[in-house]
Amino acid sequence: MKIKETHIVPAVAEKIRLQEYAVSIFTSLPTKSSLKKALKKELILLEGQPAKTSDWIKEGQKLELLEADTTVKRTFTLKLEVIIEDDYLAVIHKPAGIPTSGNYFKTIENALAFNLKESKVKDALPAPLPVHRLDNPTSGLLLIAKSKSVQVDLNRLFEEKKIQKSYHALVFGSLSTSVILNDKIEEKDAETHSEVLEQFQLKNENFSLVKAFPKTGRTHQIRIHLAGNGNPIVGDQLYGKTSESIKKGGLFLAATGLEFQHPVTKKMMKLELPLPKKFREIKRFSTNT
Repeated sequence: MKIKETHIVPAVAEKIRLQEYAVSIFTSLPTKSSLKKALKKELILLEGQPAKTSDWIKEGQKLELLEADTTVKRTFTLKLEVIIEDDYLAVIHKPAGIPTSGNYFKTIENALAFNLKESKVKDALPAPLPVHRLDNPTSGLLLIAKSKSVQVDLNRLFEEKKIQKSYHALVFGSLSTSVILNDKIEEKDAETHSEVLEQFQLKNENFSLVKAFPKTGRTHQIRIHLAGNGNPIVGDQLYGKTSESIKKGGLFLAATGLEFQHPVTKKMMKLELPLPKKFREIKRFSTNT
């Protein structure tokens, strides 16, 4: 196997075992869990032999990290719109009707290598990976990691609620005020802020255009919360109802906003998509109320 990184142990103040010493000495292994996985796969050599967590570390020893064998996936040649990209991360525009990932060939994850440039950083992932999911019928902004350390950082930012997402949704009914929806989902806390943008009527049916800000990340959260409020999203076959006036267009939910601090450059990234075409077309034929 190819050697990816090499580390020579400097003077150590006291006797220490590998499992404590080796955390973060390799750029590609920034966490204790990633170190354990590499040791289990025998990807770390101590003086040319597979290292163990219990090995004692001494000055002058050579530690080597091997390149993992990766099975090359078949690439799904789907053309995607790339909103931003650098060596560390990317944001793409996910089309509706295609799963983010999963045990399928035709996924956004399998199409990323076809659309994104190869990262040149030392801890580049074998292939770019989404760091969150959008439902199959939902379109919009999807955040992608291209290096291991940035993947870890972005996951941490999500856990700390420091990545802000916003969505546009077309819902049934006339919503007159903005609301905070916080019904639990599968017995877990969940919170969605919903802001009313417009109200209109189409063939005697009332609709509202809302902007939703999920504060937690439960599966189908926005769809469940709006339906529970009596305002299911148009085209939602799971939680919604049939519309007499809107029979095409799929689910009227789009991830249109994304705001976060770039883990490497520290620049604040604020991305916003225009209102999707299918939303604009519905508005064009409607009457404002």
